[in-house]
Amino acid sequence: MKRKVMTAITFLIIFGVVILAAFLINKPANETSDEIAKCIGENSVLYTQLGCHACETQKNLFGESYQQLNVIDCFYEGGKCSGITATPTWIINGEKYVGVQSIEELKELTGC
Repeated sequence: MKRKVMTAITFLIIFGVVILAAFLINKPANETSDEIAKCIGENSVLYTQLGCHACETQKNLFGESYQQLNVIDCFYEGGKCSGITATPTWIINGEKYVGVQSIEELKELTGC
């Protein structure tokens, strides 16, 4: 009887570890929190353009938090894109950063 109880407890522990591991594996590692994205958005402008594959890559780094960013799409808002020669382009503290930027780099540049 004692052996059955120990087997059941061992099974439950292993089952719990597997469930926890599955949850952690399925969580996107590159998505950022809304708080960080909001801070980045408040301290920068991201210029994108419809059909830009690098812009899609940048968007995917933020996941659902992308909507927290201050984004100007040069396809639809071309008048706001004077001086922007490539997308994605970030403007942070008056400096241009062209190309996909990592979340860590953006946090450092914006002070978030």
